[in-house]
Amino acid sequence: MRILAVTNIYPSPANPALGTYVEQQVRSLREIGVAVDVWFLDRAVEGRGVYWHLRSRLRERIRAGRYDLMHAMYGGLMSDLATMAAQTIPTVVTIHGSDLLGSELSRPDKRFSAYIGVLASRRAARRADGVIVVSTGLRDALPLDIAPSKIRVIPCGIDLDLFKPLDLLKCRQELGWDPDTFHILFSTTGDPIKRPELAARAVAALRDLGIRAEIHEMRGIPYDRVPIWINASDALILTSQHEGSPTIVKECLACNVPVVSVDVGDVRDQVAGIAGCIIAAPDPVDLALGLREVCSTGRRTKGRDQIGRWALRAAAERVNEFYREILDAKVGSLRRENPLTSLTPRRYETIRDEDR
Repeated sequence: MRILAVTNIYPSPANPALGTYVEQQVRSLREIGVAVDVWFLDRAVEGRGVYWHLRSRLRERIRAGRYDLMHAMYGGLMSDLATMAAQTIPTVVTIHGSDLLGSELSRPDKRFSAYIGVLASRRAARRADGVIVVSTGLRDALPLDIAPSKIRVIPCGIDLDLFKPLDLLKCRQELGWDPDTFHILFSTTGDPIKRPELAARAVAALRDLGIRAEIHEMRGIPYDRVPIWINASDALILTSQHEGSPTIVKECLACNVPVVSVDVGDVRDQVAGIAGCIIAAPDPVDLALGLREVCSTGRRTKGRDQIGRWALRAAAERVNEFYREILDAKVGSLRRENPLTSLTPRRYETIRDEDR
């Protein structure tokens, strides 16, 4: 089985932190034996012009690569154009969050652009043979006319070999953090949807409660350094207006670092039953009280004991299973259309051309 992964978020020398969860999924699929080629459309560098010839270039890649399936690994305009162009092979679209929910807190021009992206994601999801969403909330946000049978909820996995408990004091020493301060991690991409002002007000309220606390904004950090930041922290604070399935929460749980979060995305499910993790109201005082509770115990969690279901391999196997379901259904359909023809998954494009 040969897969063409099309994405506009992927690590690059200019932006090594962009789309690391996409790169990890590709790597884990390859590790279980799926042949995946990546076509990265670097919109951050090339702008919207990167989409101008997407359809013709994608058709050529499909013809040259003889792919079995095209997987658009993000929503928006890219997935809309890609599913429109890839008419000769099955298609899958993965929806991650803002590509379906928009960006209501951004300035007007970005908010309008995000809205256009939402409409494009809906069209792509309707057109695709399969839709992957990373949380049940995103599944529920899809248009009602999309058949539930073609939707799968598959959160992105994490690298449990990379994200593991490390010595707290050594990590703080490496980062130059005061060993006697309560350190709070805030992970952001710079998107207003993360609500950094709410996180800052929560930490200010925590200081008002007599806790010597410091917030650390983690943004654009090389991926292999992220575990050091996590393990140097006493807690993660998450204040986003919306999320899909925030990877940073899983990474903190894998490192046994407590999480204090608003009820967003699938965080409640991620932290369920893990002592030391708290779901708070989107209010500075309530978040501060949650952080104070974490501070008062001074303990790590046992989140790693429950994180196995989000391992990279587990997620890759579920995605691969979905690929095979889609290919089997497509081949079965073509066999019904061509009962005298022997088909393998890679033959259906030729069969269709012959039947025209």
